[in-house]
Parts: sequence; C-alpha cells; structure tokens
Amino acid sequence: METKLWGPFLYRDYRVLWTILVFGSIVVWMRILSTAQWLLDETGSAYLVGLIGVVQLIVQIPATLWAGTLADRANRKHLITVAHGITGITLLSLGLLDLKGVLTPSMIYLGIAITAGTHMLASPARSALIPIIIPENKLLLATSTDTASQNGAAIAGPLLFAIIALHADLSMVFVLSGIIALIIAILPLCIRTRGKAGDTPEQELSQVKQTLNGFHYVAQHPILPGLFLLDIGITTASFYREILPVLALGLFAGGASATGMLGAANSTGAILGSFFALLLVSYRAKGMLVLYASFAYGIFLFGFGSANNIWIGMLMIGLLGAADAVTVAVRQTTVMLTTPDEMRGRAFALMILAAQTANNIGTIWVGIWIGAIGAGNTMLIGGIISILATTLIWKYWKPIREFRSD
Repeated sequence: METKLWGPFLYRDYRVLWTILVFGSIVVWMRILSTAQWLLDETGSAYLVGLIGVVQLIVQIPATLWAGTLADRANRKHLITVAHGITGITLLSLGLLDLKGVLTPSMIYLGIAITAGTHMLASPARSALIPIIIPENKLLLATSTDTASQNGAAIAGPLLFAIIALHADLSMVFVLSGIIALIIAILPLCIRTRGKAGDTPEQELSQVKQTLNGFHYVAQHPILPGLFLLDIGITTASFYREILPVLALGLFAGGASATGMLGAANSTGAILGSFFALLLVSYRAKGMLVLYASFAYGIFLFGFGSANNIWIGMLMIGLLGAADAVTVAVRQTTVMLTTPDEMRGRAFALMILAAQTANNIGTIWVGIWIGAIGAGNTMLIGGIISILATTLIWKYWKPIREFRSD
C-alpha cells in the first residue's frame, strides 16, 4: 500500500540519503559537543564557548545562500560528497592536533567555521534530491521519516559522545567523527538518480543573479512566505532548546538533571510527532495541518509555562516537540511539492536561513524576557504570540488555508 510507513525505504536511493542524514546528524552533534567541551576544558570560559554561536551565525548566513544556489547549478550528489569530505578532514585534523598537544582555541573556531559551512553546503542539496527519488504521494512520509531520524540522532549523537569522552578522550571524539564523515562522503556516489537540475536559460546567469532570482521566486510564491513568516513568528517568541538550563532552573528549580530530562522528553516527543505525521500522509489539507499544529504548539506553551512540577513540564515540552515535528515535516513537503526542481535548492536554503535566524533571535528574545519577567511568564507570552501569529496567517494567507495535495 502507498501509505505504508516504510514506503520511502522501498526506494534504494532514499535508503542511501537516509543513511547520510542519520550518520551526518550524529557527526554534527559530536562536533558541537566536542568543540564546546574542549573550549570549556581548556579555557574555563563560558564566554569563549558562547562565541561558537557567533562564529556559526556569521558563517552560516552566506554559506546557506551560496549552497542553495550551488544546489541548483551543480551536481547535488557531488556537493554532498565534497561537504562531508571537508568535514571529515577538518575533524580528523582537530583530533590529530589535539593528540600532539598543539590544538588552540583559534584552531577550534576555524574548525567550527569550516564544518558549519560544510553542513550548510550539504543540506539544500540533499533536500532537493528527495522529490526526484520519492513520488509526490510519499513525500510527507519521507520528510516525516527524516524529521524522526534527525531527532533520533539528537539522542544517539550525545550518547556516543559521552561514551567516547568517558572511556577515551576528546581527541578520539574528533577522530571518530572525522572517520564517519569520510565514510559518509562516499555514499552519494552510490545514488543512481540524476544529481543535477535540468538545464534552463538561468544556468547561464551568474551565481549572484541566480541567488537574487531565488529570493524573488520565494517572495512571489503564494504559500512559502506565509509558512516562513509563521515559523519566524512562533520560533522568535518561544525558542527554548538553547536555554533549557535556564528554563529548568526558572520553572522547576532544577539543575543539570532537570535539563537532561526536559531535553530527552523534547526529543522523544519530536520523534513521536514525526510518526504521527506519517499517519497523516493521506490528509490532503496540508496547509490547514500546519495551522492546526501551530495552534497546538501555542497551547502547549501555555501548559509548559504553567507546569508546577518537572513531570508535567516533561509532558508539555514533549508535546511541544511533537507539534513542532509535524510543522517541520509539512513545511518541507510543501516546498518540495510547490517548487520546480531547478529552484528547490534556493527555496530550501531560504527555509533553512529563516529557521536558523529565528532560532538565534528567539534565543536572545527568550533569554531577555526570562531575566525580566521570569521563565513561566515568558512561555505564557510565547504561547499568546504563537496563537496570534497562527491566527493572522490563517485569516489573511488564504493560499495556505486552501493548499491541498494528493
């Protein structure tokens, strides 16, 4: 049957892309944790650890735009191979330098900049390949599977990091993650599907002009700007993942253990939400599905902000993860269904850019308001803004309400 949950895995090329996604996500988490831990161990400065976010933000904005245009100009399979190959070489180099005792913070920041850029190089290219491999009626299955798998990797990666760091050292974390990345770099060469978008007159334009054309296309699209604005509005008002320790302390007077429990509950909820999205593959009103999930997200924020013990907090943050997973899967599916192949790389790049920018601004916004009015009140305000933003998009963005898919 077309709606079987394992439908995407019936396609050989998707199985290869799925493997790249899972192990690539594990590498990302091992890189994030190992670089942060190394900086903290060597410098003892939380400020220097915090600079990681600044480095990543500076690199990822231009890298994402450049990568999206490249994904529509070059062979997407080759881009994925190059990206993971550079990541592997960089992480191996950090590991060997650490083993020799000559690794410095500036080298760590350089490694972070390179790997943050290569991660962005691979993401639009991989996403643009999915609609070529998977039939339209199975795209929500594929994107939901991707979302669940990424959240699974968000659990597996930190666990693998902890095991290696405990029984060996950070040098071996760098080395192993580098080896995994180099193995991943070979896999795109096993994909049989064509890797390059079809030739169009636009291919003769400069990369800058093509990038600007991508902005123009998305701006004129009947659905995508509304979806991106909805994501920005909700995320900016409520992004909680980067400051879970602050929320754990402010809401439940908890420390590291409470932070870990909330993080695990959120990832588990996101995985379950992804599986729930799999069950909705035959639901045609995809636009309304995003709106329903966004309304639910706002309601769950109220529940999280009002929770009076850690167990209710875990339930609410798990439901937040589930609602978010549904919106992510449907948003990605909508980009795939409504964007021509020669424009998909740029459309996905702008979606990623909007999400990342909202994440960073949201971290600042939520952090400031927690300091001013407390964690609970900040989450309640986030719930109000989320529901208001969803209501405005529902009322004034008719194409989203009316969007249907087979």
